[in-house]
Amino acid sequence: MSHEKKLNELEATAICGNDISSSCLYVSALAISYAGQYAWLALLVVGVVLFLFRKIYGEVVGALPLNGGAYNVLLNTTSKRNAALAACLTILSYMATAVLSANEAMHYLHTLWHTLPIIPATMGLLALFLLLTILGMSESAIVAVVIFITHLFSLTLLVGVAVWYLAQNGLDNLSLNFALPVKGGSVINALFFGFSAAMLGISGFESSANFVEEQARGVFQKTLRNMWVVVTVFNPLIAFLAIAVLPMAEVGEHTETLLSHIGTVTGGPWLGTLISVNAVAVLSGAVLTSFVGVSGLMKRMTLDRILPQFFLKENKRGSNYVILITFFLLCVSVLLITNGQLGPLAGVYTISFLSVMAFFALGNFLLKRKRPNLPRPVYAGIVTVTLALLGVSVALYGNVKIHPEYLVVFLQYFLPTMAVVSIMLNRIAILNFILSAVDSFEQHMPRASRLGRLIVRRQLRELSQQEFVFFTKGDNVSNLNKVMAYVVENEFTTRLKIVTLLKDGEEYPQDLLNDIRVLDRAYEQIVVDFVTMDGQFGPELITELSEKWNIPKNFMFIGSPGDRFPYQISELGGVRLII
Repeated sequence: MSHEKKLNELEATAICGNDISSSCLYVSALAISYAGQYAWLALLVVGVVLFLFRKIYGEVVGALPLNGGAYNVLLNTTSKRNAALAACLTILSYMATAVLSANEAMHYLHTLWHTLPIIPATMGLLALFLLLTILGMSESAIVAVVIFITHLFSLTLLVGVAVWYLAQNGLDNLSLNFALPVKGGSVINALFFGFSAAMLGISGFESSANFVEEQARGVFQKTLRNMWVVVTVFNPLIAFLAIAVLPMAEVGEHTETLLSHIGTVTGGPWLGTLISVNAVAVLSGAVLTSFVGVSGLMKRMTLDRILPQFFLKENKRGSNYVILITFFLLCVSVLLITNGQLGPLAGVYTISFLSVMAFFALGNFLLKRKRPNLPRPVYAGIVTVTLALLGVSVALYGNVKIHPEYLVVFLQYFLPTMAVVSIMLNRIAILNFILSAVDSFEQHMPRASRLGRLIVRRQLRELSQQEFVFFTKGDNVSNLNKVMAYVVENEFTTRLKIVTLLKDGEEYPQDLLNDIRVLDRAYEQIVVDFVTMDGQFGPELITELSEKWNIPKNFMFIGSPGDRFPYQISELGGVRLII
């Protein structure tokens, strides 16, 4: 992903907006199937929950404006293992988004071109967006903008034509639908199940946080507002118009292509065709969002040594093509394994996406408690975060209650993903186990044993040789102990530089050196190198030391800065907060 040209408000909104606004094509029918005539109300409640999440995301990403979404906030407030859990859920969510959107797009196209082979066409669409994202971020952003503007125009036209149709034909149908028995036996039940199902309509809201570093300053907050406006206006409105225009039974018959059917009924075949063409385009845009979002997230995980380092390979345009090709192959494998029967994948999608939202709310609580002095552009109150977390939890419970089998399918995808990440996080222990196993073969196969020992020891040496840095302002022994404990628990290393910066004529406190000596003895597995130097802490110094010592910036740590800190965390190039 190229970092020279930052995305403006329209480009960034289009990339994540195509994902969230593509929900308009299916979420109304979904909500009506569970909430009947009260679906529009359930969708309004979803809009309220999303409004709460606007502040939560604004605070979290405003305080820590780095790629990675929920992974990023948990990495900077808790342990690497917790962050990896959120990252696995996010990757699953993107995988399901890409495959579902591409497949649904081809289903819409099939209504216009009846001989289209759906599965090969889905693979072709995934390949097209793989190529686009390998070409670079700005090129794919142009495509996203065209799709997004066309989509908003099509939805506005559909709403306008439907309102005109009702003005000409009256509201008899609406009265008949409201006279029907309420789904689930009561309005509360209808709203509960309708709300749970309709929460899928805000999937994609987390996307913007995964490529925030590619956005121009101040754009992220605007993308949240724009996405919220689109789904809060169009989703309830379209559901209401569907109930006003169509008999309830007819909605059920056209669940997959409800909007094009409303278009055909209210405006004629030309409008139905236009909506189908638009559906193909915007669902394709959601595929693009998945590629862009997963690329930013997996690059960040690789930099933090949670994924293998070969993922960092870039082409001349700055795209991480290994990540993109891997993601494409995963999507194709899922498509072929399910043979295009993507009902089960919807379960993976729902649970992983809602879990990511819940992690964001939990991350907000952790940010307030552990990093209270970090400057942030907006602040979400405790009540706001609690209500939002409650809303997502209710939706998770509702979805599992509607489809208990979804949970099983979700675990079938989630557990292998976590297994791969767990192996990466426990490499030292695994390599040591292999080493002892190799040693036990010494008597029977001496040559193979020697070769195996050589390979494993080289791997261990390479892993532990990576040096880490902690910048201290003269922290007390308690804080330095937390740093040592964090490094031992979360990183593969035997070497840590503790750096303190001095002003002209200033000397470091003798107590600091004594504390470091005590900790050096206490943590025998880590060699501590205490470095003092003249200088001012900031992006220039970090870059200089990173190049001089050959230590990546994301392996440099600081304590949480206060309100007077002159830089944004994003300006430090990935330096992590650990106390």
